Amino acid sequence: MSQTTALPTAALRRLVELLATDASADAYTAVSARARTDGVGEREIEDIDRAVSAALGVRKVLRRQRRREAELTALFDTAGDLAALRDLDAVLHSIVRRARTLLGTDTAYLTLVDEAAQDTFMRVTDGSVSLAFQTLRLKLGEGLGGLVAQTMRPYASPDYRTDERFQHTEAIDYGVLDEGLVAILGVPLLLGSGPAGNRNVIGVLFAADRGPRAFSPDEVALLGSLAAHAAIAIDTARALDDAQAAAAELTEANTVIQNHAAATQRAAEAHDRLTDLVLRGSDVSEVADAVAEFLGGPLTLFDPRGDVLARAGGPADAPVPDLGALSGAVARARAEGRSVRHGDSWYCAVLAGQELLGSLAFHGRPDLDGPDRRLFERTGTITALLLLLRRTVAETENRVRGELLTDLLDGAGRDPALFAERGHRLGVDLTRPHLMLVAQCAADPDGRLTAGAQQYLFGREGLCCEYEQHAVMLVPDDGTEPGQAARAAADHLSQGLGAPVSVVAAGPCRGPAALPGFYREARRCLSAMLVLGLSGDGACAADLGFLGVLLGKEQDTGGFVERILGPVLDWDERRGTELVRTLQAYFAVSGSHIRAKDLLHVHVNTVVQRIERIGALLGRDWESPERALEIQLALRIHLISRLGRPSSA
Repeated sequence: MSQTTALPTAALRRLVELLATDASADAYTAVSARARTDGVGEREIEDIDRAVSAALGVRKVLRRQRRREAELTALFDTAGDLAALRDLDAVLHSIVRRARTLLGTDTAYLTLVDEAAQDTFMRVTDGSVSLAFQTLRLKLGEGLGGLVAQTMRPYASPDYRTDERFQHTEAIDYGVLDEGLVAILGVPLLLGSGPAGNRNVIGVLFAADRGPRAFSPDEVALLGSLAAHAAIAIDTARALDDAQAAAAELTEANTVIQNHAAATQRAAEAHDRLTDLVLRGSDVSEVADAVAEFLGGPLTLFDPRGDVLARAGGPADAPVPDLGALSGAVARARAEGRSVRHGDSWYCAVLAGQELLGSLAFHGRPDLDGPDRRLFERTGTITALLLLLRRTVAETENRVRGELLTDLLDGAGRDPALFAERGHRLGVDLTRPHLMLVAQCAADPDGRLTAGAQQYLFGREGLCCEYEQHAVMLVPDDGTEPGQAARAAADHLSQGLGAPVSVVAAGPCRGPAALPGFYREARRCLSAMLVLGLSGDGACAADLGFLGVLLGKEQDTGGFVERILGPVLDWDERRGTELVRTLQAYFAVSGSHIRAKDLLHVHVNTVVQRIERIGALLGRDWESPERALEIQLALRIHLISRLGRPSSA
């Protein structure tokens, strides 16, 4: 009797041990089998079977509790991941991995809705091996995932390939087959709360096996909880992205505002400084210096012809733009009414109405922004104002200076001391030597020649006026040869007017009283130039040969003889020859060698040799009519001067 009661007790102890070790269900049924093998009575067997059944029930409850604990732990871990959200990809990978682990599936994956394309695309996978599956896109309503996204409800399929509840497509079926999936569970990722109309599906979370499987309601609920966390993670990440984007926009806007404020402040400072420069009557070069400093680059001011008027902010020898590029850019700026960019430089036309007074060029900042560009354009306006003021002052001064020169040329009955005093007030020292330049242009109906002459003298000490329909300039004698000074003026004035301008230089003139006489000499030489066909050139009396000797006020006969006969005279003096006497005899007999040898009492070969030597000294064209006339005149003057020279004895 004691033996029969001990066996059930051992079986019960064994069942408790099995519960403690979470043994398999087979281990529990083995207890009943062992009891039968040991010959336990039927009544005790029934008790043991009931105990085994109760133990299996307890085992099931315990296993459910442990799984629930694991699920809660996973959910808490996921919540912790969300609280420390830094990388959305990492959080989503963690959720998908936990779903696969907790549900014990072969794979898990998550798709997101593409609002623009109106479909869903694969976002994260865990356990997937098929590239075709990992790149799937599902239209709303297509496949199990499309059905979940469309209906916002979870769906489970024990065998995807034979399930007809959703729409199959070739692409989706191929991806599922390539991955080898059979059983699939999908739950929606929902945002919002309340009725379905107030909720929004942003994706689907899946768990799938490569064999048939029926997913329990607990598994569906668990995957739904993970999907809720995934939706929160995505929504939080999007909110963070939006916040970061907003912060970046605010930072950018703040930077723009600060830059604009700085530019406005700089523009205000520039405006105040430029206003002060204008009110103080500063020159355009000072304005260029100030603007170059504000803009932080070199600035160049050109006149209408492209000559540099002022330069600031760069080396003095910096290259200037090509004249063609400059004129093209300025023409475009005039047409558009604002500054224009050409290459790495900016150009602005300096205008007074429609009149072009010059142009500005700014170099080194191809990205000239709004405020600085407006400052550059405002500089053009201020420069135009200063140039107009300077021109007005210059015109007034030129008128006063012109009146003085006109009175000097009239000259009659005026006190030289009074002239000197008037010149002193204008900064002109009439007691020092001056050159007088008289210019004439046949194509000058509107007096532009005088204006051009005034511009030519701009910045130089001198006087200019229009006198007897000629432009007359009086400039200090700086040692420049008069003919050279006349040619330089003729070139400049011809280029400016676009027509030939003839200029004659006379002087140096010493004192106001000598000016009328030098003016008359210049007029005579100017007439001679036109007769000789030298229009558009510059010259002085000495450049006109014997005509200059005849027309000049102070005839330099010695200089004329030296220029014409100097080589021959030097040859005779150094070698004791008679080339000058031979030349006189040669001209006296009209160029006959035979008749000349009779006058000279030498052999004809001697005459030929002497004439050849003279040709070598005077040049090949010495027998041309014009040269022959000058040579004969020089011979006469030389002979007369020798006759008038006292004897050395």
